Amino acid sequence: MDSYIYIDGWKSDIRFSSAHIIPDYEKCGRLHGHTYAVHVKIVGKPDEKGIIMDFALLKDIFKKIANELDHRILIPEKSSLVTIKKEEKSIKMVTLKKHYVLPMEDCILLPIDSTSAENLAHYILNRALGKITASKRIKSVEVGVDEGLGQGAMVTKILKG
Repeated sequence: MDSYIYIDGWKSDIRFSSAHIIPDYEKCGRLHGHTYAVHVKIVGKPDEKGIIMDFALLKDIFKKIANELDHRILIPEKSSLVTIKKEEKSIKMVTLKKHYVLPMEDCILLPIDSTSAENLAHYILNRALGKITASKRIKSVEVGVDEGLGQGAMVTKILKG
């Protein structure tokens, strides 16, 4: 029989604070920030001890990813609405008619086309998959990213049926 384990990012301190821009949305087209929380749900078949996956290991995987994003400006490398030019110590970014020059050390370039909660959830899920899927008991992994309490997006990856 399948079971699931769930980790609440708010309560487990899997959080990060970052700034971003979503150029083609009026309000979100301004540089702004959120304190995000990352939630994880894993469905699978428990082992003989009743365990699907060690909670400490799971938290560690997601905390490391959250720490990489923490206190950074999230820049989508694949956006057709954002032009990025890397310089020696800065990143020049143009979004629609806005021009930004940002310190390189304050930015993280992400291989996504938008820094929406949905795309951040996909990014985080894909980053974590290699470390999670070692267990043959896991059937699916779901990752949620909240942009604040009560507001977020969830994505699911089915590993096997």
